[in-house]
Amino acid sequence: MSVPNHVVILGCGRSGTSIFGELFDHLPDYRYYSEPSFSEVVDFNYSQPVAMKVPRESEGFLPDAGLSFPLKILLERVSSPLQFYWQVRHPLDTICSLKVGISRNWGHHPKPPDWQDWLNRPLLERCAHHWNYINTVGYQQVAEHVTVTRFEDMLKDSLAFAQSISEQVGLDIRQNEPYLRQWANRVQNKNNNQFVEAETSRPYSTKDHSVKIARWKENLSPTEVTQILPLIRDTAEKFDYDLSDVG
Repeated sequence: MSVPNHVVILGCGRSGTSIFGELFDHLPDYRYYSEPSFSEVVDFNYSQPVAMKVPRESEGFLPDAGLSFPLKILLERVSSPLQFYWQVRHPLDTICSLKVGISRNWGHHPKPPDWQDWLNRPLLERCAHHWNYINTVGYQQVAEHVTVTRFEDMLKDSLAFAQSISEQVGLDIRQNEPYLRQWANRVQNKNNNQFVEAETSRPYSTKDHSVKIARWKENLSPTEVTQILPLIRDTAEKFDYDLSDVG
């Protein structure tokens, strides 16, 4: 029987990387790590499948621009096969969700190198700059390695998403069906009795919206949308988010 691939989930904060990562926390074949320090990553035992979400910066490991770790060392350390995912979410929704963390001394990582130059800019502009930086500079570092996954697809049919991911990484879908359903039941566009938020997302959660897809319509005024569109439009189009009718 083949061994499932190791998995690394990357992307901008508040794009669904946490709940995506916790899919692997449900699967008995995997050991899952949420935002481990990179010094831990290089010392992991890779004799069984490992999944990790967005490794954190570590002293002694100079990160590549837009990432929190040096890609070359990760590729050298993690045995093949290795499956990378880049999680994206509609930029306006992500920006709304980033506000809590960015307002706390730019609490999302990796920070853009010029983040301090933006501290006097409006909060929404800081969030837009962060989203754009991660999804341009960071994404380009790993573009040839990653499969792009979309927050919206994950929420619209969470079980189909989980089954597709399982197939890609080499898991037996039938054998893991109960675990996939357990995770899928948590992943909802609207909060309900089944919804369980990702553990690491809870400190950033707010109750100012009723849905997660297109929450920006509840949170942003037309003036605010117009304010941040120039910072995100081109990158949004590269990920097939059409912003032509929102500003």
